[in-house]
Amino acid sequence: MSNPSTPTRGRPARLDRARTVETALDLLDKAGLDALTMRRLADAMGVQAGALYRYFATKQDLLTAMAERMLSDVSAPRGPVGGDWSERLADLAGAMRTALLAHRDGARVFAGTHSTGAHTLHFADTAIGVLREAGFDDADAARALMAVANFTVGHTLEEQAALEPDAEAPADPGRLRDAVAAGSYPHLTATLPVLTSTDFTAHFEFGLRLLIEGLHALRQQR
Repeated sequence: MSNPSTPTRGRPARLDRARTVETALDLLDKAGLDALTMRRLADAMGVQAGALYRYFATKQDLLTAMAERMLSDVSAPRGPVGGDWSERLADLAGAMRTALLAHRDGARVFAGTHSTGAHTLHFADTAIGVLREAGFDDADAARALMAVANFTVGHTLEEQAALEPDAEAPADPGRLRDAVAAGSYPHLTATLPVLTSTDFTAHFEFGLRLLIEGLHALRQQR
């Protein structure tokens, strides 16, 4: 007798929420967010499109579940509780960026989803816990979480857009160089090597460092 969770020969695997999300992420990696439709997902799973609505009433519900799944790969910050809070917070931000970069258009999927799933809540609770243990009051800890998360998502969104191979108008450093050279922009000319650099890790770490240094200053003021 076959296991009820195992498909019989010639039949598609039983539809379930987890498998649907994993298949959606596979399609995302292959074709990008713009090509991910409920119909295409249903075709990939061998079911009628209407069957997906049993678990996801809208495509936005699906994207929220995908965002939640992406954060399952974010590990806890290194170091013991009570250690250097800024390093632990930076680890969390870096892990979030890595999780989003692991999937094509990952930041686009994540942006604006506001998941309340266990992985998202665990990430937020861990970050706020790091900040509260460091002495930040509840309001500052909550706003610091939002600032760091929004910066991370926004940076990764721009990073993936710049590196998207199939974009209609991908970021081209040469276009910026030509535009600057055609006018009188001495300050842009001086900083073009950095402005056109694709070292996105350096850009990310610089911006994150500014945020954390600002939090250090706020903590001293308090």
